[in-house]
Amino acid sequence: MIADPFVLGVAATFGLLAGSFLNVCIVRFPRDPDDPADPAAKLPATVVNSRSMCPRCGTMIAWYDNIPILSWVVLGAKCRHCRAPISAQYPLVELAVAGLWVAAVRQYGITATAVAAGVFGSILLGIMVTDARHYIIPDEFMQGGLALGLALSLRYGFGGLGDAAVGAAVGFALLYIVAVAGEKVFGEEAMGGGDIKMMAMVGAFVGWKGVLLTVFGGAFLATAAFLPLSLLVRFKRSSKGRSELPYGVFLAIAAGAVFVVGETIAHWYMNFLRAG
Repeated sequence: MIADPFVLGVAATFGLLAGSFLNVCIVRFPRDPDDPADPAAKLPATVVNSRSMCPRCGTMIAWYDNIPILSWVVLGAKCRHCRAPISAQYPLVELAVAGLWVAAVRQYGITATAVAAGVFGSILLGIMVTDARHYIIPDEFMQGGLALGLALSLRYGFGGLGDAAVGAAVGFALLYIVAVAGEKVFGEEAMGGGDIKMMAMVGAFVGWKGVLLTVFGGAFLATAAFLPLSLLVRFKRSSKGRSELPYGVFLAIAAGAVFVVGETIAHWYMNFLRAG
């Protein structure tokens, strides 16, 4: 476990920059260019080679107004030009991602596993925010995450890549089967396509055993949260009037937990079965 302040400071700085980029993804990926009510409709769809701009007045944001956390505080959470409010989401996401990268480096050291933990945690956070706000899990998170998960699995050699590929396939197939079965039972879409693709990405990071734990953990969390949350939050309604939970949020929480302690849980369960 690393406790060097300089190393952790570098990790925090990188996390702040990664969190700033993640904010751009969170805002732009689910944008609807045909919806005039969408505050991000005027923003560019791409997050590559595209300067940050105010979604209200369209003014390009100067570098000194785009410093993570600091600029938000100095500007008083308002655009310098049109004085439109800037959501607290921006500094909160930046702080959260910085915390993720610091925790990853503390736990795994300066290793490829720390990079995998930071990348995976950042993507999961992006999924949680977009799914909670829009009931959408953008394809860009899954496609980029899948590619990164497969690439980072090479830290274990080609055997690791094979395990990641199997995990991705199992993740996709498992939720696809659940979706088809649910549609037959309920007569409508029971599982969003985003959730299915998300589990392929998750499988690339945690393997097929981790997929099973994630699906179980996500279902448990969603079930436990549904009643109390339904009393406090007005959820989106399905075509048949059922309340719909942003299931990706619970899958993301479970996937993050599985990445950290999944092996421990799996070993405990196997020992429990043997003892029984």
